[in-house]
Amino acid sequence: MIKPRILIVDDEEDILELVAYNLKKEGYQTVCAKSGEDALKIIKTEDIHVMVLDLMLPGISGLEVAKILKRDPEKSHIPVLMLTAKDAESDMVSGLEIGADDYVTKPFSPKVLIARIRAIIRKNNTLKSDGQTVIQRHGITIHPGRRTIIIDNRSVNLTYTEFQILYYLASRPGWVFTRTQIVDAVRGDNYSVTDRSVDVQIVGLRKKLEDYGKYIETVRNVGYRFRE
Repeated sequence: MIKPRILIVDDEEDILELVAYNLKKEGYQTVCAKSGEDALKIIKTEDIHVMVLDLMLPGISGLEVAKILKRDPEKSHIPVLMLTAKDAESDMVSGLEIGADDYVTKPFSPKVLIARIRAIIRKNNTLKSDGQTVIQRHGITIHPGRRTIIIDNRSVNLTYTEFQILYYLASRPGWVFTRTQIVDAVRGDNYSVTDRSVDVQIVGLRKKLEDYGKYIETVRNVGYRFRE
């Protein structure tokens, strides 16, 4: 079995060494980059399964790196975990809005970081292993194995998290899910995130689905459901 390859992007040498050391102990392959420019070059030439990305980088910022990655149809599926000293809620929301899949602040526990990375990989593998379960609802075709969304014979490009939220809701039409349930299903149990972050993901998802976004309904004071 191929060991997942993690790209670590940080301009601090001690952080790179700490993260790489702990990941290697867990059996992961690691690749390091000290700048956004280097990270983008590596992404083009190597098979990366998860990117651990610092926000504050010299030259191209971490947010800009994530934006560029998520605009690339061939690489947008790569999950991004942001590792940063910027812990304001506005920074977390900014990262989630552009497609980040998780957010860990410095100083951090290596064990927590490893657990978050493992959860991202597990969720990604779950989607891949369920490749035969194609969902068709209201003219929307969701293929988890291919990670494709087809509407009116056109493909819709979603982030990793947006895809998982849509698949989760559409797999049980009519069921109402709380924001906490959505977070646990998409990211793993007990992920620390605000209701605002879930709402941001839903807003982005509806926008990309355009007229079909109406099928994701808000249930006041509870959460969300996919219309039956």
